[in-house]
Parts: sequence; C-alpha cells; structure tokens
Amino acid sequence: MKTKLIYYLTLLICSYSFGQLDTYSEKIPLTGVSDSWHTIALPDTVFAKVNDEFSDIRIYGITEKDTIEAPYVLQTSRATGVENEIKFELVNQSFNANGFYFTYQIPVDESINKIALDFKNTNFDWKVQLEGSQNQNEWFTILEDYRILSIQNTETNYRFTDLIFPDSKFRYFRIFIKTTIKPELLKSYLVSNKITPASYRSYSASDFSVSEKGKQTYIDIDLKKRVPIGFLKLKVTDDMAYYRTITIDYIVDSTETEKGWRYSYRNLYRGTLTSFKANEFTFRPVLTSKFRVRIANNDNAPLPITDVEAKGYEYTLITRLMDDAKYYLVYGKENAYKPRHDIQQTGFTFPEDMKPLQLGQPEIIEKKPPFVKAPLFENKLWLWLLMGTIILVLGGFTLKMMKGV
Repeated sequence: MKTKLIYYLTLLICSYSFGQLDTYSEKIPLTGVSDSWHTIALPDTVFAKVNDEFSDIRIYGITEKDTIEAPYVLQTSRATGVENEIKFELVNQSFNANGFYFTYQIPVDESINKIALDFKNTNFDWKVQLEGSQNQNEWFTILEDYRILSIQNTETNYRFTDLIFPDSKFRYFRIFIKTTIKPELLKSYLVSNKITPASYRSYSASDFSVSEKGKQTYIDIDLKKRVPIGFLKLKVTDDMAYYRTITIDYIVDSTETEKGWRYSYRNLYRGTLTSFKANEFTFRPVLTSKFRVRIANNDNAPLPITDVEAKGYEYTLITRLMDDAKYYLVYGKENAYKPRHDIQQTGFTFPEDMKPLQLGQPEIIEKKPPFVKAPLFENKLWLWLLMGTIILVLGGFTLKMMKGV
C-alpha cells in the first residue's frame, strides 16, 4: 500500500510539472551542459515576454519519465562595493587675498577619492583646487579649476559640492576655494569609494523626437523593443551654462483611438539637467520600449538635444543542473510566483569557473486546447434514441385511446 501511494504521488508530481510547463509562453533550448554549475546570459528575446518582476523565469529539464525544475539565482551587473567614511581632522582654516583654505589630516594609511562638502552658503559658483602632501611642505595638485555651486530660488534647488577624483593617498589634503565671500563650511566627509561601476548593455535610441510645448521640451524615445533600461544619457550641444529640471517617464499602457495611439506614462526619475556635470541619469531598471523626457525651460531658450543613449544591466542566471535531462529556459507567465531555492540564500558561494550554456532559438509553447464536452443533444445517437422514445410513447397513447373508443 505504501509503495502504491509513493508511485501515484510521483505520477501526480510529474503530471503537475508537465502542466506547469504548458502555462508559459516560450522556451529556449539549453545546450553545452558539462558540469553541475553553469551560467546563462539572458538574451534580449527573453525581455519581450518575461513579466515585470522576472518572477516567471524557470529552468526545466525533461527526461523520459518526468519533468524537473532546476534552481537558479538571477544576478545583474549593477555597481558593487561600499563607500567608507574615513576619519580625519580639520587642522587648519585660513584665507588670503586670493581665497580660503581648508587643510585636513588623515591619521590612517588609506587612499580616498571623494570629499563631500556641506556649506551654509547658498547661490554660489566657486572654483576649487585640491592638493595633497605628506609633510605640508611639498604639495601636489589633484584637482584644478574644479567647479562647485549652489542654486536656490523659486524654480530651482540644485547643489553640487562633492569633490570626486582618482584614488589619492596623502597624509594631508588642502582645499583652496577661490572666492571673496567666506565659505561657511558646516560638514565635511572624506570617503574611500571602493565601488566597482556597473556594466551596461547599450540599446539603440536613434529613433527619438524632440518637440516644444509651452515652456517645456519633450523628448520621445522609442527603442522598438521591450528591454530593461536603467541609464539614460542626453547629449546637449550648447556651450552656455544651464541647469533645468528634468523628468523621465516610461510607458505603462497604450490605447488606440480615432486620433491615433494614446500612451499612459509613469514617473521614473526627477533631477537636474546641467552643464556642470555629465548628463547621465541612473534609476531603477524598468522593462519598457518607450520613454518620455521632459525638460522645464522656464523663461530660457530650449536646449539643443542631438543624441540620446539608453543602457540596461546585463542579466545572468547561475544554475545547478544535477540530472541528465534536456534543459529549457522557460518564461512568459504574467502572474507567476517568484521561485525560492536554497542557492538563493545569502552567503551561498558559487564556483569561480562556471561555464556558460548556449541558447537556441525561442520556441512557442503550444497550449493544449481546453476540453469542451459536447452538449448532450449534439450527439446523433442520443437524438435517435430520444426520437424513438417519443414515437413509442406517442404510439402507446394512440393505441390506448383507440382501445378506449
């Protein structure tokens, strides 16, 4: 009895796995399995069908007897690392006819690459020079003519006061601010930035249009395919100084009307477009094909936007394949739950020499047509039986009435 129960339970699980596979829209054959651990680089074709949360990705293995599900971890090429604040001592503040000096001493043997400054002053535009020294006798230039500024009014509230530079290891750092107005320094942060920058996959954004409506510039970007975007760069060909409020929206729905297509957008990013730093904007990745950028010009002339660059993280699966099977990458199910596997837990380590699997062409998963039971009277046999029964009953009543007469 126990053996029979296990047998029927196994059949039930196998049939459930096969049924689960049929609920997804596409599958991609995986080849090159040579070990237990492998990586799978997700191609752009997956992004067209996968749901917004990436929760419908599965790796199924098909054997002669059943279908198995392989565990995986989804990783992205986002920036990694940490920012460490370094202890320091502000040992000297001085000034002369040229400007103001701030000298810092670092008691630890640590390189830094960022100094964050916070001033009480508002509405300033200062040039900064940063130097380093081991003994305060000989100074070496790290930054020269570096610009920091603050703009605060009814339309704009923008501040850029971080000094960012290559890794530098000195015992003393000296900041010179060229201004006749005393900088009221509130706080300083010396930072050792050990962050590995993100790696991106570029997407063509050549199909974009720029239009003016009122005091705003609209940039409509069509990528022609649904992909994960987390980075936008605008090229502004204008030598004049500028700072404008910028909003980035992405399309979430579309409706066809008599006057054409109407799109619904959701806000993704708000910030400042300025000539004082690179116009590169990073935000949480979203799966979409269309973006709209809005630039508030206020009473200024519109900026000439000549190019747009869109990028997204690279997505990779780390999987463990334990059984001899024919494996498929399966996806395309709107309401799928996110799988939970042991290898997804924090602290789980993976081999360093994992080989990538090769991906075939996407295949549409054929759906089994739903079983529709034919109505009773569509069956000709039942119709003949019913007609025969009716004839017999009517005939019986007729004979009975004739005998009564």
